[in-house]
Amino acid sequence: MRKAITMLAAFFLALGFAGVASAHVTVQPSSVAAGSYQVFTLRVPTESDTLTTTAVKVEVPDAVDISRFEPKAGWTYETEKNGDGKITSFTWKAADGVGLSGTEFAQFNFQGKVADDATELSWKAHQIMSDGSSVDWIGASDADKPASVTAVTAKVAGDDHGHGASTSSDAASEESDGGDGLALGLGIAGVVLGALALIVALTRRRKA
Repeated sequence: MRKAITMLAAFFLALGFAGVASAHVTVQPSSVAAGSYQVFTLRVPTESDTLTTTAVKVEVPDAVDISRFEPKAGWTYETEKNGDGKITSFTWKAADGVGLSGTEFAQFNFQGKVADDATELSWKAHQIMSDGSSVDWIGASDADKPASVTAVTAKVAGDDHGHGASTSSDAASEESDGGDGLALGLGIAGVVLGALALIVALTRRRKA
């Protein structure tokens, strides 16, 4: 029993350290369908104990057309466009100039359409700190500061005007999968406990 408890404790500690290690600027969802309309979420944590995040600039992948941003209290945004009017980057800035401390994070939602021929979306981000320095999340997946990458799957037939509906369905599916996994785990645990009880009962009967 003690060994089992120790293993469980080590497992949860590993999960905690994994969460800390992966605390960088990301864009969700991690996977989208080509040709779909999506609501993306930019997640910005601050890893420094002495500095705050006052702004974050994101370079928009060529294969995404951004159309709308959800307002966020305490923050303002500005965009850069090319000659065709396509948004090539956007920057969120803390209105009070203070921003996010080392124990805080913020999420910013925006909507866009994924190109029909897209294969992968690489979101290069530049996190501006209170001392004016920039933490650049632009590297490869194995770099110390990797860019967030969204995988692109095959286009779904009839999804030309989904306008983000697929994001909601994916979330519902993930929630359902999580519930099924929990039920399965509880079922297995019940079977194991039942087997142990049977073994104990048989052992006592033999001794008697």
